[in-house]
Amino acid sequence: MNKIIRNIFIIILVIIFILAFSGSYLALSMDNLAYVLAIGIDSSTDNNLQVTFQFSTPISVESSPSEKSTPILNTVTASSLSNAINLINVYLGKQINMSHCKVIIFSEELAMNGISDEIYTLINDTQVRPSSNIVVSQCSAKYYMEQTKPELENLISKYYEVFTNSSKYTGYLPDATIGHFVNSLICKTCEPFAILGSVNNGSGLSTNETQISSENDYEMKASNSSIIGENGAENIGVAAFKGDQLVGELNAIETISFLNIRDDINRFLISVPDPQNSNNYLDIYMSPTQSTHIEIDTSTQTPYVKIKCKFEGRIYSMSENSKYLTPDILNSISNSCNSYLETVFSQYLYKTSKELESDINGMGKAALKNFFTTQEYESYYWLDNYKNAFFDVEVDSSVKSGMLITET
Repeated sequence: MNKIIRNIFIIILVIIFILAFSGSYLALSMDNLAYVLAIGIDSSTDNNLQVTFQFSTPISVESSPSEKSTPILNTVTASSLSNAINLINVYLGKQINMSHCKVIIFSEELAMNGISDEIYTLINDTQVRPSSNIVVSQCSAKYYMEQTKPELENLISKYYEVFTNSSKYTGYLPDATIGHFVNSLICKTCEPFAILGSVNNGSGLSTNETQISSENDYEMKASNSSIIGENGAENIGVAAFKGDQLVGELNAIETISFLNIRDDINRFLISVPDPQNSNNYLDIYMSPTQSTHIEIDTSTQTPYVKIKCKFEGRIYSMSENSKYLTPDILNSISNSCNSYLETVFSQYLYKTSKELESDINGMGKAALKNFFTTQEYESYYWLDNYKNAFFDVEVDSSVKSGMLITET
């Protein structure tokens, strides 16, 4: 009996040692992994994909704090994204890990043909975080990645992590994640969207253009801005989808409209006519003071959408002899803001409805309350009926003078 107990005890010890040491032996250390920072996906010949993986080389301890790491790009052509990942594992001799992947870039060409297969493959990988941003590039995804050279960050991973922060205070690009994209693909109340990206050609203003008006500013999209700098890649605008296919693009002012109706912006800058000088424009920082109110009449197959927005504004630019502190003038500026925003919001909404036929704002969620059951809502075919919608936009703005300028 004692012998049996002793043998059992020895067997248990052996199992414990095997588990302990095999775990350390098989564990994947950092030396055995290659961390992906970004993935770029382009179409290729014969229905293949060209997939570019971006890795970052570590900065040595002897390097100065200002020294930047040089990203590594490897490109694989394969029949699917899964096969591309498999091939890059063979090439590197290490297993790639996508838990630090911040950005997924699709070329415009590929996005127009549909990207659901790639999206579902990525989201099915437990390493890919739902918070990874999606960019649709007007140029090839590989070229976009090659030209991404952040000027204020030593680590490109840090740039990928923070570049969407400006969405909250400029409204020129959305924070578009793969998690939201997947939800929108399976959702029956909204359509997907992504960040619009491209490469700045570095030319700035054209030779025959002497000045930039506020209209030019707001009509900018990625690839046609007036920015000149070291970082070739730029992100301005929204890529709008119908299902998994790219159907159109939004410029800067349309993106501001999109984010306001989504209640996804803290403040934004607009330029309105100066009531004291018809040849001058005033730059005004606007901030939403309450959530956008949306009411939808679905009693017919032509939805009627009524939208109410409320803002507070601060005058950001002033001319030397201007007086913008009297109630009458401030009231006229407020009316000018109301008229301007009602116009641009309406133009944006009709573009999404009549031209793009895509409810990227997810107004179907507001329409849901008009139906008693899910079956009733589904039989209304909201996403198909959105192209028949009409809109009524009401904006209420209250503009104040600049915070540091007072009249004595």
